[in-house]
Amino acid sequence: MSSPPPARKGFYRQEVTKTAWEVRAVYQDLQPVGSGAYGAVCSAVDSRTGAKVAIKKLYRPFQSELYAKRAYRELRLLKHMRHENVIGLLDVFTPDETLDDFTDFYLVMPFMGTDLGKLMKLEKLSEDRIQFLVYQMLKGLKYIHAAGVIHRDLKPSNLAVNEDCELKILDFGLARQADSEMTGYVVTRWYRAPEVILNWMHYTQTGLHEGPPRAGEEGFRLYPDQCKPSGREPPGENAGAGCGAAGDGG
Repeated sequence: MSSPPPARKGFYRQEVTKTAWEVRAVYQDLQPVGSGAYGAVCSAVDSRTGAKVAIKKLYRPFQSELYAKRAYRELRLLKHMRHENVIGLLDVFTPDETLDDFTDFYLVMPFMGTDLGKLMKLEKLSEDRIQFLVYQMLKGLKYIHAAGVIHRDLKPSNLAVNEDCELKILDFGLARQADSEMTGYVVTRWYRAPEVILNWMHYTQTGLHEGPPRAGEEGFRLYPDQCKPSGREPPGENAGAGCGAAGDGG
């Protein structure tokens, strides 16, 4: 068997959990973080800044039209997201030098440390921390919905959390424009978004029913100018203090 061609200039190859990665030389110390149905994530250190980043490699993004659309959708949305509670894109690159060879690309995002699913397994969260996390999640959702985008796969593993309890919404591979034709069953059953469970066509682009809240409703509501628990002020900064050491999540 012939050996593979040398890595492109400015790149290096490394095997991570039996998968070949070829990344820019500025990203050192690749460490596996996690994987899902559509891709894998490694942490790395940006040698230019010393900052830790998360690098996502999509599995065979161009193997079919469906996969290509999903990859393009995630890249396009990440490129335009600019909010403290929504993951953003730091860099995108491919080791392939020609269009004919173009089979892989990598997304570079801020490294958060863990996700809400893993955090809930590690410790019992206090009410203040839960409020702080949900408050941040709703702020991020308000921003996403204001752009006319529905996430469609919101679940604990797609909510990244760092050691300061700062939260960012991840993974836009299944997100859609609110006015586009949508597939009904696309997300994990027990974490389906309300607009999917209750028929998204009856929802506004913000994901909420039209008209004022009905008498007796409790819990979180979105207001035109802010996002907070009804009847309470938003949690203060100290609500997120000591959210636990970040684990292995992305």
